Amino acid sequence: MLPNSLPIIVVTVIYQFTNIWNDFLFASAYAGTGDSMPMTVALNNVVNTSTGVVEYNVNMAAAMIAAVPTLIVYILAGRYFVRGLMAGAVKG
Repeated sequence: MLPNSLPIIVVTVIYQFTNIWNDFLFASAYAGTGDSMPMTVALNNVVNTSTGVVEYNVNMAAAMIAAVPTLIVYILAGRYFVRGLMAGAVKG
């Protein structure tokens, strides 16, 4: 039974990883002002600077760096992701 449920387990792991990675409210509430803050809080601080000049290239680079771990998980587990979505779908 476990080999048949592997795609559904992989989909659950991907959803959970994405949810934890994007949990901004919890991270911003407990992050200090030091150098060790979560990626989403650091991305928000980079994008919302009050210098008066919007540097789109810096904002896009920071967003890509923040998105790389999630993209790697999706790429490595992509085929299981699609199989798990199809296995959990209602047929008929």
